[in-house]
Amino acid sequence: MYGLRTVSNQYKHLTVNYSEVMSTTFCITLFSSWLLLASIVGAQSRPLDVRSFGAKGDGVSDISQALLSAWKAACNSPKPSTIVIPRGTFGLLQASLEGPCKAPIELQVQGTLKAPQNPNLIKDGEWVTIQYLDHFTLSGSGTFDGQGARAWAQNDCAKASDCSKLPNNFSFNFLNNSIISGITSLNSKLFHMNVLGCNNVTLSRLTITAPGTSLNTDGIHVGRSSGVNITDSTIGTGDDCVSLGDGSKQVSITNVVCGPGHGISIGSLGRYKNEEPVVGVFVRNCTLINTLTGVRVKSWPSATTGAATDVHFDDITMRNVTSPIVIDQEYCPNNQCTLGAPSRVKISKVSFNHIRGTSASALAVKLVCSKTFPCEGVEIGDIDLAYHGSLGNITTNCANVQPTFMGRQNPPICAKNNAAQSS
Repeated sequence: MYGLRTVSNQYKHLTVNYSEVMSTTFCITLFSSWLLLASIVGAQSRPLDVRSFGAKGDGVSDISQALLSAWKAACNSPKPSTIVIPRGTFGLLQASLEGPCKAPIELQVQGTLKAPQNPNLIKDGEWVTIQYLDHFTLSGSGTFDGQGARAWAQNDCAKASDCSKLPNNFSFNFLNNSIISGITSLNSKLFHMNVLGCNNVTLSRLTITAPGTSLNTDGIHVGRSSGVNITDSTIGTGDDCVSLGDGSKQVSITNVVCGPGHGISIGSLGRYKNEEPVVGVFVRNCTLINTLTGVRVKSWPSATTGAATDVHFDDITMRNVTSPIVIDQEYCPNNQCTLGAPSRVKISKVSFNHIRGTSASALAVKLVCSKTFPCEGVEIGDIDLAYHGSLGNITTNCANVQPTFMGRQNPPICAKNNAAQSS
């Protein structure tokens, strides 16, 4: 924010007792500081309310053109600008907000935006696309409602590898030094947020919600981006709460509550040609509740090469998670691949530490690595998982991996397999 209040707070320490002013230098410094304050305040543009551009918060009228007009005004301004979508319910057919722009822009959303229920009305892209910007902020307590129920019924991805493309709620493409904070993404038709080609982007205090039965509604998907921070958010969807695709580098995921969904996943990797390595992922202090998997790294059995390295899961709580800890290099959903071809994705320097809670299945830990490229540098420490079901004792399954153990492991991990034997 570039508001007056922020600037005023910054300079509130400049209270002067004039009886103590003994130095001409001090007076000049004080005067210069107030000149700087005045110049900063003067540099602010007045907020651009979309209603001034024709938007109506009647729950029906489409504000696409009004939002685009406000965006063009802000983007062409040499001063930092704020666009405001106030409280109320607004229809939004589609929006593409693009840069580069002349100065930083904040889009502040307090109301509810509703997508068309019919996915066919959203043409050639996503519902909301924001791209090619530096120092962009999306903030507020507003809601982006993708109204995805009709689209979920059309989703055939569980049966066909070339399934139809449904629109995401958001595509954040090629953003630098930007912040996405406070908003709610509801019932997206496909992914809620797709982050592509971004650098130094923070996503914080988000609420992302869709039913557990909604197919492919990943909460946040990151690909070919670096310096992405996901923090202090609640995500419950029908797929991964957070998924990291190829080219994800230096990603931090902290204080995320996930569930329902498929957990926090690296991959899947190795499905497409020319994939870039995943390097530097740090998942800390997260809680997973009633999810299909907890924390996992997954790759397809195929001839495509790739890599995932320097990946760390630490201080994770599992509550009734079906598969709490997973490395799966035989990932092949709906028989869309050939299991006879081992994965050529190299997984190394992966650690699981301080992970506790309950498993919803007897198989609590699965570390199944590639025969061609066995996992290297896997570290396991302080695991405490319990299973209270009727399917026998809690177990683990390991193949093509020799972990290093530290601290306490409950259950004993890889003991039956002796950490090296293929199951």
